[in-house]
Amino acid sequence: MSGQREKRDWRDALIASYPGLFKVTESGRTGTPGYPTVGDGWRELVETAVARIAKAVDAARPGSAKIVQIKEKFGGLRLYWQGWQLGAATNDAIDEAVALAEARAACTCETCGEEGRLHDKHGWLSTACDLHAQGDPVTVQPGFENVRLVWTIETGKILVVSRRRYVRATDSFIDLDPKSIDIEE
Repeated sequence: MSGQREKRDWRDALIASYPGLFKVTESGRTGTPGYPTVGDGWRELVETAVARIAKAVDAARPGSAKIVQIKEKFGGLRLYWQGWQLGAATNDAIDEAVALAEARAACTCETCGEEGRLHDKHGWLSTACDLHAQGDPVTVQPGFENVRLVWTIETGKILVVSRRRYVRATDSFIDLDPKSIDIEE
C-alpha cells in the first residue's frame, strides 16, 4: 500500500498547491475530478501545464476555471478544463498550456519522463522510451514527427487552422508552412 501512496504524493501536492483549479464543491461535497491519473514520467509536464494555467487565470475571478480531468488516452495526455467568463486572451493562454503539455507527452515516456514515442501492443497505445516500450513503434509519416494540426469543419470542408511542430528541447512550437508537410490549402 505504501507504494501506491508514494505514487500519489506529487499529485496530492499539486492539488494542494492549486486548490482553486482542482477543488469542486457540489451539493455540499468537495472533490477533485481533475486528479491526475497519469504515470510519473509525465509529472513535470503536468505540473508545468497546471502552473501555466494558474498563471493565465491569476487575474480572473476566483473559481472561473477548473481542471476537470487529466488522464492518458490512446497513448497521449488529455487535459480537460472548464472556464466561465474568461477573456479571449486567458482562454488562448490556457489552450496553449494544454497544447504544449499534450505535445510534450506525445514524445515523453509516461513511465520515466525520458524522450519516447508512441507504441502499439495489440491495439493498446502508450508513449514510452526504448527501455519501457511494449509493442511496436507506431509509424509516423516522414515530416510529420511532432506535428500538431488544428482543424475545423466549415461548410462540409475540413480546414486546417494551424500547423505547428513541437520542439521538445525548448518546450515550444514553431509554425509550419503547409507546403513543408504536404498539406493542401
